[in-house]
Amino acid sequence: MQWTKHNEQSVYSNRWFSVNLADVELPDGRHLDHFLIRLRPVAVATVVNEANEVLLLWRHRFITDSWGWELAAGVVEDGEDVARAAARELEEETGWRPGPLHHLMSVEPSNGLTDARHHVYWADEGEYVGHPVDDFESDRREWVPLKLVPDMVARGEVPAANMAAALLLLHHLRLGQDTLP
Repeated sequence: MQWTKHNEQSVYSNRWFSVNLADVELPDGRHLDHFLIRLRPVAVATVVNEANEVLLLWRHRFITDSWGWELAAGVVEDGEDVARAAARELEEETGWRPGPLHHLMSVEPSNGLTDARHHVYWADEGEYVGHPVDDFESDRREWVPLKLVPDMVARGEVPAANMAAALLLLHHLRLGQDTLP
């Protein structure tokens, strides 16, 4: 059953996002007003080293008043290549410059409300280039063994769904099925 959007108008807009109101027709012919948030693409990146440790950030999110492990992430600037944005965000937030990036996944974390697409990349090597420029983004940055990821996700230590999905996929790709309970 497909919903049909007849029109959409901006209610509020800034350089980061816009809040829009759409006139949507349901399959049975009824109409409803549906608010939606239009967002810039988000680029996400990490490094997994030879010891199968993943570079993570421990940070607080004031909106949900929660702490958790995340990957470096940020919006893609106008005209910026998504992979380049992911590398930039990783370096700015962790102080690590990734080697060649591999696309891991692209997800829509809340597609009933927003058109946000998060593009996740990873590298299997990186170079420490100094203290992170954006050290205010996290309380600390740590190399965490990938083998711990499933339990961390299960305990709620990775509260963002996109981050949990990416970490579980990295766990699977690097360590395989034989490490699962």
